[in-house]
Amino acid sequence: MTTYFTKDHEWIRVEGDTGVVGITPHAVDALGDIVFFESQPVGTSFSRGDAMAVVESVKAASDIYAPVSGEIIAFNEALTDAPETINAAPEGDGWMVKLRIADPAELGSLLDAAGYQATLG
Repeated sequence: MTTYFTKDHEWIRVEGDTGVVGITPHAVDALGDIVFFESQPVGTSFSRGDAMAVVESVKAASDIYAPVSGEIIAFNEALTDAPETINAAPEGDGWMVKLRIADPAELGSLLDAAGYQATLG
């Protein structure tokens, strides 16, 4: 299992051809208290960089972008009733979407943990 990051503060944890996607603690800190989460439906396909979900916080609404191309195979339904889970565990129970990865070669364009930390300054 390997975790990659985008410069837009999403992470994707990859196992086989499946990736679990969420946002980083840095993004959660920037957003503040998250009050709403909505994902596109299961079966929806995306190209890398397309908006696939949205979160709203007390500060702003933000699109969540697909870190790689793929198809949503599941979303975290618990977030519909408890979006604050994203604040409590952004890299754990606050995961958002599971994707079937269309092109594993796209993972090469993402950052590893050290590379992502370097972007935060």
